[in-house]
Amino acid sequence: MLVIFLVSLFGLILIGVPIAFSLIGSAFAMMIGIGHISALKLAQTFISGCDSVPLLAIPFFMIAGEIMNVGGISKRIVVFANTLLGHHKGGLGYVGIVASMIFAGISGSAVADTTAVGSVVLPIMEESGYDKTESTALICAAGCIGPIIPPSTQMIIYGVIAEVSIAKLFLGGIIPGLLIGLGLMILWHHYTVVGDYPVGPKASKKEVLHSFREAFLAILLPFFIIFCIISGVATATETAAIAVVYALIVSMFIYKDMKLNKIPEVVEKACIGTAIMMLVVGAAGVAAYVVTIAKIPELLANSLLSLTDNVNVLMLLLNILLVLVGCVMDSGPAIMILTPILMPVTKAFGLDPVYVGVVMVCNLCIGLATPPVGNVLYVGVGLGQVKLVDLIRKILPFVAVMFAVLFAITYFPQLILFIPNHL
Repeated sequence: MLVIFLVSLFGLILIGVPIAFSLIGSAFAMMIGIGHISALKLAQTFISGCDSVPLLAIPFFMIAGEIMNVGGISKRIVVFANTLLGHHKGGLGYVGIVASMIFAGISGSAVADTTAVGSVVLPIMEESGYDKTESTALICAAGCIGPIIPPSTQMIIYGVIAEVSIAKLFLGGIIPGLLIGLGLMILWHHYTVVGDYPVGPKASKKEVLHSFREAFLAILLPFFIIFCIISGVATATETAAIAVVYALIVSMFIYKDMKLNKIPEVVEKACIGTAIMMLVVGAAGVAAYVVTIAKIPELLANSLLSLTDNVNVLMLLLNILLVLVGCVMDSGPAIMILTPILMPVTKAFGLDPVYVGVVMVCNLCIGLATPPVGNVLYVGVGLGQVKLVDLIRKILPFVAVMFAVLFAITYFPQLILFIPNHL
């Protein structure tokens, strides 16, 4: 049954069938294999897979991110980061990383993060004499932090499927996200030491204070989201709805960069993104249902238990699997497909589902910067006007840094669990 599932799923994907329909097709193939075909059950499972209140957080966070981007928030974040770090050698590289980390706390999406920050920073870096391909590679790598630092659409999907606290998942992503940002800064510092990079003018205290005041309300939003979740004032879904109202007030009435006629465009983008994601969510629910009745998770768990009883070996095998899947599939669908299969395995080994979820999201987010799927790479090609082959070559050292952080959080689980367990 596992062979039928994998062959039918990846076979359909390889011939160009969209992910959602590939999932439904693989579920239908497994039903034929089981000898129990029910189109009605497929339809019911599809609807029930989408019928989840926590999933409402996804469109809300998408809308909030779009509003903040259209409302000039990303530009203010970049200006503030530049006044702090722009006077260092190669300072605009640090600016791009810091701005990406701040915007990650608003958008929850790697593509949105890369687009928002890259569209502002990359033209300035090119004007200042930075290598175009190297700069684009850095911004793309920093954009992958988007789904790790809360909020995160991928963690919402995992939380719903695995029935794990989304609040704990959000908190578990804080340290890994900060470690990736720090790792990218250390590597960039090495580049600046050995290379010839421009040095920007040092901002006065008055300029720093002014840029901070301008960006303060934008910087406040990620902390506001985390506070609401930690304090129990609101659920992740309610917090996402509040974030939309907050973004509207800040963008339209305080910064006044967002005009009323832009709202339909913002909502349309968020609706299209949500519709695509929900179609995949429903289809993944169908596949997960058939996978469960075929007892694939139990068979896989028993097979792995017969191979090894060492948790470290198991996590190495799972990471290898996730890396391979992340190279050929986007992180959202991968989480929907793999979570129902891997959860029984990790539970059999006594692993914390929050820890497993954060490792899975971090691993698959690296896939956003690796070919052949690599959505962030294609965004970078468009923004930086560079060749894909050149971009891939330049981004490999940054990807290596992300893998180093993945190794650290895999074998030192407290890097993930410390904040959720104490807050």
